[in-house]
Amino acid sequence: MCFAALSLFFLFFSASVTAEENAPDEKQAKTALFKKTQAITHIPWYYFAAIDQYEHNIQKEEDNTEQLISIDIPNELWFGVSNPGLTSEEMIIVSNGWGRDGDGDGLAEKNNDEDVLYSMAHWINQYGNNKEDIKIALWNYYQRELTVQTIMSIAKIYEKFGTIALDKTDFPLPLQANYSYRNTWGDARGFGGRRIHEGTDIFAGYGVPVKATTYGVVEMKGWNKYGGWRIGIRDIHNHYHYFAHLNGYEKGINVGDVVKPGTVIGSVGATGYGPPGTSGKFPPHLHYGMYKDNGYSEWSFDPYPHLKKWERNARN
Repeated sequence: MCFAALSLFFLFFSASVTAEENAPDEKQAKTALFKKTQAITHIPWYYFAAIDQYEHNIQKEEDNTEQLISIDIPNELWFGVSNPGLTSEEMIIVSNGWGRDGDGDGLAEKNNDEDVLYSMAHWINQYGNNKEDIKIALWNYYQRELTVQTIMSIAKIYEKFGTIALDKTDFPLPLQANYSYRNTWGDARGFGGRRIHEGTDIFAGYGVPVKATTYGVVEMKGWNKYGGWRIGIRDIHNHYHYFAHLNGYEKGINVGDVVKPGTVIGSVGATGYGPPGTSGKFPPHLHYGMYKDNGYSEWSFDPYPHLKKWERNARN
């Protein structure tokens, strides 16, 4: 797109972006930038939002900056192999770098949020701007299937709800139900060999509804000899939520569905520890597990503090 056309787009959106940036809600300011980049590049805003959220999730605490946008394109890609760090867009292009001028000042700066978003959009647009094209672009950039899958899931959530302000949570069982739980993460388990318990057991009666605790996408559903009938949900924070030993599933819940806090996904049971249909080898309960992905690997962590917080928030 020529500079004159870019200038018109910037002029058109300047008033709304300035208003959003002055707003107390950082998410509004970010959304304004995503939608501005969408208008320029014709790539739906929720893909930029999903990439940004994914990269925010995998950043270490010491990596945090004052920038709104968390996308961090490596220097060697941004500047190009023969560029010592000059930010002139012309020099970067000559050096086969990614960096592009997103705000019309002739410079492509890594600490400029508009430049970063426009540069990522320029990379994606080499492949196209429909869903499958974007998946291919993300694969060629990240070279990791789980990363691509997570970003596409986050984008799907943002698209459905039309916002990135998705902070609500819920406790997985109704508060009026008769349930109990304690911190059982890390306890020894014997079935299937020596292993640790990767979750918290919430004991309740057969058939008590089980609810999604966060916004997410159903990533897995089916039988597992350890977990029985179980469901896995990936949320916008790179967390995988594992619901196991279910008595059954809520009608209409399928892999790929977007859920929100409070969506009923199944009911408490005692399935597992054997072939499909095995039940009753232990008291009915919900096994609730959480896993974190840092962009390289995924591991289990203790969900008990989250459960206590969600329960407290639900009661309030």
